[in-house]
Amino acid sequence: MDEYVLDEGHWPEMPAMHRAFLERAILQFRADERLVGIAAGGSFISRMLDEHSDLDLVVVSLPAVSKHVLREGPDLAQRLGPLLASFPGDHVGEPRLLICLYGPPLLHVDLKFMSTEELAHRVEDPQILWDRRGAVRSAMAVARAVYPQPRLQWIEDRFWVWVHYIAVKIDRGELFEAIDGLGFVRARVLGPLVLAEAGEQPNGVRRVEQSAPRRAAPLRSTLASHDRQSCWDALTAAAALYTDLREQLAVSTLVRRTETERAVRTFLEGRIGRRS
Repeated sequence: MDEYVLDEGHWPEMPAMHRAFLERAILQFRADERLVGIAAGGSFISRMLDEHSDLDLVVVSLPAVSKHVLREGPDLAQRLGPLLASFPGDHVGEPRLLICLYGPPLLHVDLKFMSTEELAHRVEDPQILWDRRGAVRSAMAVARAVYPQPRLQWIEDRFWVWVHYIAVKIDRGELFEAIDGLGFVRARVLGPLVLAEAGEQPNGVRRVEQSAPRRAAPLRSTLASHDRQSCWDALTAAAALYTDLREQLAVSTLVRRTETERAVRTFLEGRIGRRS
């Protein structure tokens, strides 16, 4: 097979601006001899594209030229449309990612530049849109996609220390810090565990309302306003939700940090009992 292009009849339903961008991107990338394929992930593969959806595109090159392609990422992005802004994903630990905003109309596009070797290590199976000489298909056949699951022991080893930290911030009146801490716990602990329990991809709190509606009310209880009592209530709710999820998801080898949990709960009871 010399070249494969996914027929647009097999694309999911999407807004016209998304479709036009993809059509233009495929043409531009096919013209670059250094590239061997492009694939779409995220909402494209879940077939849930709406007017607010990002486009998540994987731009694939051979290992010999991949570093050069990555360096030229901003130039490649500029060719795809009216680029308003772009920056690398180093803030999320992914320097191969180029985050782009096009428009108007505004369209968020993530371009992830990968070599065929790197494509073997992926968290999802993107839909191949264009493949030169089967290079992308061959690279994906080397290994299965594996989305990292929450590591419950890693969480248990840290959770009660985080609870104590947030409690101290509330006690001091550093409520913005406490609210940030609660957000961290939701994104790194509660959201992933709720989604894992529901059998969904444990990506923070992404689409948790739709994927795990049974847990929406307990999660909502972990939201705090800039008020000391609200923060205490949210922290108490976070601890209660975590322990429930822990018991639902625990394996027999889980080592519960019982002594730490007991000490932190005692600390909380003492502080909450005298809160003002």
